[in-house]
Amino acid sequence: MSEPLLIPKLGNTVEEVTIIDWLVDDGAPVEKGQEVLEIETDKATFAVEAPAAGYLHRGPYAVGDVVPVLEAVAVIGDKDEVFSAPARSDKAAPREVADTGPATTDEARPIPAILPVTEVAAGERVFASPRARRLAERKGVDMRLVTPSGPGGRIIERDVLAFLEQRPGVSPVARRLAEEAGINVWELQGTGPGGRVTRRDVERALASPRPVAAPEPAAAPATVPTPPPLPEAEVLERRPLKGVRAIIAERMAASVHTTARVTLVTEADATEFVAVRERLKAAVADTWGFAPGYNDLLALIVARALRQFPYMNARLTEDAIEYLAHVNLGMAVDTDRGLLVPVIKDADTKSLRAFGQEFRELVERARQGRSLPDELTGGTFTITNLGMYEIDAFTPVINLPEAAILGVGRIAPKPVVRGDEVVVRQMWTLSLVFDHRLVDGAPAARFLQYIKRLIEEPYLLLAD
Repeated sequence: MSEPLLIPKLGNTVEEVTIIDWLVDDGAPVEKGQEVLEIETDKATFAVEAPAAGYLHRGPYAVGDVVPVLEAVAVIGDKDEVFSAPARSDKAAPREVADTGPATTDEARPIPAILPVTEVAAGERVFASPRARRLAERKGVDMRLVTPSGPGGRIIERDVLAFLEQRPGVSPVARRLAEEAGINVWELQGTGPGGRVTRRDVERALASPRPVAAPEPAAAPATVPTPPPLPEAEVLERRPLKGVRAIIAERMAASVHTTARVTLVTEADATEFVAVRERLKAAVADTWGFAPGYNDLLALIVARALRQFPYMNARLTEDAIEYLAHVNLGMAVDTDRGLLVPVIKDADTKSLRAFGQEFRELVERARQGRSLPDELTGGTFTITNLGMYEIDAFTPVINLPEAAILGVGRIAPKPVVRGDEVVVRQMWTLSLVFDHRLVDGAPAARFLQYIKRLIEEPYLLLAD
């Protein structure tokens, strides 16, 4: 009896994966527990092991295909068997797909049943990623109006964001009224500032027997504008925008387009901070098995600050600001696959040693591409440090849905006035980027000022 090879469930937030490589040939013998397939989530790569011994018979899935979790991508059985997708339970029911017609070439083969589909009208369906679908539902966007740019004609999150950016806004009252009346708010002609749809526009549509006028294409194009042609240039190498790089591009663009970013910059005298770190390094490195670094000590300070100023440990929803019970600190890490952010859960409750051990384990797994999905999600605040590259200050992009991010530059000796003297001190530049929709300037400044004070007087960490 054949055994299906399923895409495993990889945490609560992963709904689909990309096939990176088949590690054995189609029809080849495999042993139970042998790695046969490499897959990639938006955060890490994983090897899938054979659930049984036998001969591997692949399904219609090639390298680069996006496949939902719990999908059967191969079967393992006798040598003369062929792949046949097994029946699945309700929890893993196959998704319905649109008929794409017969394939004529390998490039024109039908889209396999792996793309999430959104129902938009009777008999009409639209391919969309889970993230795009959630955003469209939250914003009340008619998916038929969105131009897809994903593989196989799929709508992805950035397509919905581009649509929202180009279309006129809708007031919350107008959206609720339109939903109650069954009116497609995106088909209304907005009369508010900048073409914004207001309650009066919805009420006018309700009172009018005539069809609702569609917005003028020139004022609110429904399609993504075609970029100008690229100039002639000799291309050294061309890498597809996919995997982690594509996710970074999508999320950074989303952050820039949706947040009201403000940057505060301060310079802290880190002379005592550096001295404390050197004394700790000499005292505990042999016992702990690692030397505590600047990131460890700074994380301890930031976690304390987030507990002291809970309005910075927050996120914005559709209609509320949520202040979060746990301080989950994201630490940005440079890897060969791109920027990853391992998250230390409940960082404010951990000792310096416990934090340092967990941080190093997470960084090692991230750089090996073996992070578990839950290790890279759930952050409430992020620290990103470029000081090791001789960067003094920079403006990082907020890691949504968090309210803020702290950019850390290098520690460098500088002449500083102390009383009537000019002395050399170890100075440290910090950049706090926050979302002004959640936090005002003065409260954010107090938060950064508190961090600066603990850096300059690290003995205050003992006062609790």
